[in-house]
Amino acid sequence: MREEISSGGVVVFGNAILLLRKYNGDWVLPKGKVKKDEKIDTAAIREVYEEGRVKAEIIKYIGKIKYSFKNCWQDHEMVHKTVHWYLMKTRSMDCLPLKEEGFVDARFVHMDRATELARYDDEREIIKKAIKEIKKDLNI
Repeated sequence: MREEISSGGVVVFGNAILLLRKYNGDWVLPKGKVKKDEKIDTAAIREVYEEGRVKAEIIKYIGKIKYSFKNCWQDHEMVHKTVHWYLMKTRSMDCLPLKEEGFVDARFVHMDRATELARYDDEREIIKKAIKEIKKDLNI
């Protein structure tokens, strides 16, 4: 089994969160592999920019998720993946999906809607955790 480390962000602008729509219709958070000798937080900022063309800054680390999958591209090898997530903020809602990675849409969606739209349960949980942090910081 191969180990993979990725990093990504729950990017917030006001009360909206950045989601990317894949070619198959799934809405996901921006994330990607950490490069050799790259820090996890640096990778999160880079991946958010690469996949959504959003310049964001980290507010805080909000946790990690782990899962395994079978890589159909490489002899059905099992991959054990750890994804580190950061709560991030941006100063603009401008975004553009990275078509080469299979993204067809990028947009900021109201927090409540983002939780509903997100395709994967673990990403929905990370979004909920991010919303809780945002509300705590705002004393709502």
